[in-house]
Amino acid sequence: MLLVIDVGNTNIVLGVYQGYSLICDFRLNTIKNKTSDEYAMSITEILHANDIKKSEIDDVVVASVVPDVMHSIENAIKKYFNLKPIIIDDNCDLGIKINHDNPKTIGADRIVNSVAGIKKYGVPLIIIDIGTAITFDVVDENSIYQGGAIIPGIGISSEALFLKTAKLPRVELYKPERIVAKNTMDNIRVGMVIGYIGLIEKLIDEVVKEMNFDVSKLKVVATGGYSSLITKDIDKINIIDKKLTLDGMLEIYKMKKGL
Repeated sequence: MLLVIDVGNTNIVLGVYQGYSLICDFRLNTIKNKTSDEYAMSITEILHANDIKKSEIDDVVVASVVPDVMHSIENAIKKYFNLKPIIIDDNCDLGIKINHDNPKTIGADRIVNSVAGIKKYGVPLIIIDIGTAITFDVVDENSIYQGGAIIPGIGISSEALFLKTAKLPRVELYKPERIVAKNTMDNIRVGMVIGYIGLIEKLIDEVVKEMNFDVSKLKVVATGGYSSLITKDIDKINIIDKKLTLDGMLEIYKMKKGL
């Protein structure tokens, strides 16, 4: 079995593949001061709850945008699983051509998503990862990664609104019934949810225009924790795939192993 671990700023997403099939996936909170022993215990307990023994894990792949946590996870795998994990970082050949001013500054998760998107959906491709941050990643008709955009995520923005204002409350986010809202909490929901829908739609339009994409061939794929909240109201998005990053890590593992 293969264990893949995607370390994000808010959550750590883990998946277990048997062959090429994802048999289970789960999430942990990303805690920067958590020790390797604590992470090992959490991972082991969750595997046990899914009837998977440590000894059944043959390989581990780790991708991270949080260096301190990545080191803790790497040490946990070495110590408790007796395995040397494959680390996906800017020193790793991910089998994709990149047209970017400084490829080493691109988050590993963004390239992993692009690898998975090309494999699963073809090109040209726009991938929108709606998580702690919102990232746009663009792959052209020749399977070349062309760059994209980064926007503060909806969670970050709503939390900043609560922290930086005296009277605005922290609210649960969902699409409100009215655009011209009649109370403060729905006012915030309109701004956060409807506002981000408009932002994403506009960026898709601008990418299509700049890249001169044929929209009949273009695939627009959304992933990430907030993707269900935002994308169901955006007709320009063709696919919601919350397992995209995990599948990309599987593809990179297969490439590294010559499978």
